[in-house]
Amino acid sequence: MSIKSKVFAAAATLTLVGGVGAAGALSASAATPSCGSSCIEVFSHDFGSHHTPGFVLDTLRQGEKVGQPQILFRTSNADPAEDYTISYQGLVSDFYAAGLVSASVDLHYGGGATLDPTTTPATTFPDDEAYEIQYSPYGVDSGLCTGVAATAVAGEKVTLQPCGVSSKTVWIVDSADSTFSGYVPLINGSDTNFSQPFVLTYPASAYPTDMPRPELYVTNLTGFQGAGGFPQGTINDNQLFGFDQGVLP
Repeated sequence: MSIKSKVFAAAATLTLVGGVGAAGALSASAATPSCGSSCIEVFSHDFGSHHTPGFVLDTLRQGEKVGQPQILFRTSNADPAEDYTISYQGLVSDFYAAGLVSASVDLHYGGGATLDPTTTPATTFPDDEAYEIQYSPYGVDSGLCTGVAATAVAGEKVTLQPCGVSSKTVWIVDSADSTFSGYVPLINGSDTNFSQPFVLTYPASAYPTDMPRPELYVTNLTGFQGAGGFPQGTINDNQLFGFDQGVLP
């Protein structure tokens, strides 16, 4: 069953929660004109910014099949391997209600747990935004989404997997560890480690033009952890990602 039939929060543009980002702040950067304004690009803060993404999420060799590696590649308006859509999105609590994330994930990222019972009303964990990133070459949905083949563990490679089937293709915007300039860690929805969650990561010693192409993977969120989480500015850039929207000039 697809996300469309499971989650009732439908939108054609990306909106990040908690002031992390907004559709109005997104610049033009989808790969092909055929994909158009409904497409988004995901880029690493390690290599670019919203103004100049540099290298963006790409399906290796345009391989439209389960298990195809997810990499970063130089921005191009003629490369369908860089075409992705976020057609349907919602909060973690919505994905939990749809049976796509576990009760433990909902407890920690869906507003299900109390952070500080001494406040009035009690302060709870935020209900974070969650979504799928679907590979859509030339704007045509493939039914395959960026995800992991097995429950997230350190080092698990990120590949194309069937959309709307499980939490393995769900990505949670980690609002608590975001920056003020629109860069966020992305927690995989199959996560089971809630003190150092498994997040989308680019190999620290790699560069997108290396051969063979370095693959995205998930590993524990890193930084200097303080009371209540990771303070601003301590998350490594290779675990911070931004989003742009539109067609490259």
